[in-house]
Amino acid sequence: MSTNADPIETLTTEQSWERLRTQELGRLVTHVGETIDIFPVNYAVDGDGILFRTAPGSKLFELTVNADVLFEVDHHTDTAAWSVIVRGHASALESDADVQRAEAAGLRPWIPTDKRVYVRIAPTSVSGRAFRRAPEPDRDGPQEY
Repeated sequence: MSTNADPIETLTTEQSWERLRTQELGRLVTHVGETIDIFPVNYAVDGDGILFRTAPGSKLFELTVNADVLFEVDHHTDTAAWSVIVRGHASALESDADVQRAEAAGLRPWIPTDKRVYVRIAPTSVSGRAFRRAPEPDRDGPQEY
């Protein structure tokens, strides 16, 4: 990007998936009634979906009440940043074949807890934006219109 270019770039779906594949920590947003929760989860990209592991508790309960979720991943350096949002439906994997495939993804809990339930987010949309980071524009003097 040139210095005069828009500091915000809309990512294509493929560019968004490329960025999702580079990270392993995201935020899961659930919505049940008037309650909106956000949970940090480590994850893996599985083909055209997102996998994470969990245990019985509020997160899994909320997903069974309302499977519609948002999943957000971002990353930044001193000069650039990006954010990708996945909208989709989350469901616990139940078949042996699905669980075996998920186990092959190598997804392991970050903390020593027993998380035996694999959940897959099937995306309905994926969108992302990249940002050029730079100092704030000068506020004094003539402004462009």
